[in-house]
Amino acid sequence: MTRIITVGAAQLGPIARAESRSQVVERMLSLMHQAKGNGCDMVVFPELALTTFFPRWYFESQEEVDAFFERDMPSVETQPLFDTARKLQLGFYLGYAELIEEQGSLRHFNTSIVVDRNGSIVAKYRKIHLPGHDQHEPWRRFQHLEKRYFETGNLGFTAFRANWGDDAQDAARQGIFGMAICNDRRWSETYRILGLQGVEMILIGYNTPVHNPPAPEHDALSHFHNELVMQSGAYQNGTWVVGVAKAGNEEGVEQIGNSIIVAPSGEIVAACTTTGDELAIARCDLDLCNSYKTTTFNFARHRQPEQYGMIVERKGAIPPP
Repeated sequence: MTRIITVGAAQLGPIARAESRSQVVERMLSLMHQAKGNGCDMVVFPELALTTFFPRWYFESQEEVDAFFERDMPSVETQPLFDTARKLQLGFYLGYAELIEEQGSLRHFNTSIVVDRNGSIVAKYRKIHLPGHDQHEPWRRFQHLEKRYFETGNLGFTAFRANWGDDAQDAARQGIFGMAICNDRRWSETYRILGLQGVEMILIGYNTPVHNPPAPEHDALSHFHNELVMQSGAYQNGTWVVGVAKAGNEEGVEQIGNSIIVAPSGEIVAACTTTGDELAIARCDLDLCNSYKTTTFNFARHRQPEQYGMIVERKGAIPPP
């Protein structure tokens, strides 16, 4: 049996600070139509896809910060994405800044959702591994203030079932999916927690600058590291990984692009080759996951979590340097 899901990695080029949400949505709609024309079942957009990457600026006014957040999803500006999903019968993953009232207070999250082919939100995730810093650091060429503008996600890494078939009983198009955002992809826990839930495809949007101010010696390795973490996460958990960037020179900051689709073997099977709006497409057989989940990475048979605690307890026996 094969369960083929055709996925489009819908990379976006730079988004100017003055560019409106409606202008960005038009670019996204164009990619959705391209994807449908190429037989895609779903497309994956980047992290914070609706605006420029605003954490690179220090804002003293909360009102200025909140202007980059979505209070409703869908909103007037984003409703066309949902309408087009329904019209084309094409699902999508979308990253955005979420402003929501919970338990009587306003909360700010770096969020992603999955929308099905009927235009309905079927899953939501809020970024857990927030990078950067929380205070203005004027020595930097640009800021990375995610710790200042966002709260740590509170929904966990939760796998979910989704069906991309023509009807609810179409088993050939059903699968177990998970979400992550940007820096989450660098942490092994992200993949393993989802892997323990049987995930078959992880969807990841990101905005990653080439330059790393605290460690510029890493700059030349930015593309290598981007691929390394997603390829290893895919292989070690027997899952597809779709990583999609906001790319190019955005407001003077060069972003890596390097959007890729990775098979459970760890091999890159599709990739964007520019730093602009681009679509990379792969026919992903979810049953390919079984070859890894039932052999090398058969968790039930080979994984020994009961031993991990013993290793940690023994750590004190090693004298410090």
